[in-house]
Amino acid sequence: MNIIHFLAFFLLLPEIALAEETGTSGPAASLDLTRHVIGYLSVMVTICAYVAAMAEDVIELRKSKPMVLGSAIVWFAICIYYALHGEAKTAALAFESNLLAYVELLLFILVSMTYLNAMEERGVFDGLRIWLLSRQYSYRKLFWITGVLAFCLSTVISGLAVGLIMGAVAAAVGKNKPQFVGLACVNVVVATNAGGSFSPLGGISTLFVWQHKILHFTEFFSIALPCLVNFLVPASIMHFFVPKETPAASMCPINLLRGSWWVIILFVVTLIITVWSNVALELPPAAGMMAGLALLQFYCFFLTKTAQKNPSEFAYVYKFFHLDVPRENSKQDFDVFKNVGNIEWDTLLFFYGAMMIIGALGFIGYLDAIAHFLYGQISPTMANIAIGLSSAFIDNGTLMFAVLTMHPDIPPGQWLLLTLTLGVGGSLLAIGSAPGVGLLGQIKEGYTFGYHMRWMPVILLGYFASIAVHYWINGSYF
Repeated sequence: MNIIHFLAFFLLLPEIALAEETGTSGPAASLDLTRHVIGYLSVMVTICAYVAAMAEDVIELRKSKPMVLGSAIVWFAICIYYALHGEAKTAALAFESNLLAYVELLLFILVSMTYLNAMEERGVFDGLRIWLLSRQYSYRKLFWITGVLAFCLSTVISGLAVGLIMGAVAAAVGKNKPQFVGLACVNVVVATNAGGSFSPLGGISTLFVWQHKILHFTEFFSIALPCLVNFLVPASIMHFFVPKETPAASMCPINLLRGSWWVIILFVVTLIITVWSNVALELPPAAGMMAGLALLQFYCFFLTKTAQKNPSEFAYVYKFFHLDVPRENSKQDFDVFKNVGNIEWDTLLFFYGAMMIIGALGFIGYLDAIAHFLYGQISPTMANIAIGLSSAFIDNGTLMFAVLTMHPDIPPGQWLLLTLTLGVGGSLLAIGSAPGVGLLGQIKEGYTFGYHMRWMPVILLGYFASIAVHYWINGSYF
């Protein structure tokens, strides 16, 4: 009992001091944690967790571990404090609200990554890489092809996956040209972040805004041109530094596994169902994605039951594209749960920790104070531009969730501006976005943190050019 009494006294001590200073008591004073030891503890734990996550490669500790532990510490401290005041239900409901937001994100990304892993297992991305290498394009053409593909694919596929796929292509064709590899990887990072910024299906920060029903699905396409400008401005400048030579062609055959085209078709159908159910039925995006996962599961069952049949179901498609018909392969069965297990759980758990910690800081009251400064003391435009620049250091999904937790009263044009700046701001540094971090770990020669920094001025030029175009074409939204 002595330990319990000491803990209660420790938790209540700042409250007693505050009540003596203000001469007030009651729920309003006792539940104000912004100047309480719980509030200070939450801030310290948040900072430590983020520092540990950002130093993942140095300390060799996966980024999800400090974030999940930090979120547990913060929320347990808050709930203990509220329980001591007979308000345990209030804190529990706040936790459940943040958890629901995360679950919707988890289900959406889980299905998207599952489809992506299924396509990779069926050989779709290897086939794309080999096909590009077989066309004998020059380095400059490959520079633009990989950039444009990254821009287009990132509208429907996770940015990390697109970055790794296009980075693998760049590394394969530029084995003896590290200059090309470096330029192509910088271009892929910029293109991937730009393409995902105007599509809720590809960008995390955009998905958050869509899930919270701040903007309709079609409204995001109004920043498609600014995003395209953000990609084209630095790419046009880097183009003149790309070698003019042509790499040696690849003679490897394209060997897609059975059912690869149907997996692609089902993924497209899933995206259509997701958008339609959200626009027409106002269901959360996760509902449509889970329906698509069910389709993939049934197709998995079909592939497994017919594994011994002729794998050349789409021979006419291969002949049309002048591709080799896939050969018999022992890996004709298809386990969808294996693809679920192979998704990037470290990233998903990192988002859990980040969202729960940010939600805790919002529940305490710190985010309201920050929102009052950002959207009250300075103009929303300057605030959104500054937040976008900060995404060069901090994950854009975390920043967007923090802003959404602040509930700023800004017009649709400012929400579009925030979506734009957070999406493309991560391109400024190699560590500012998932594609950049992924390529730093994947590419062994040509692409480094320092090399990316060398091109930051032209990327920054594209950043401000996209903002200018947004104001030019979307003035009616402000």
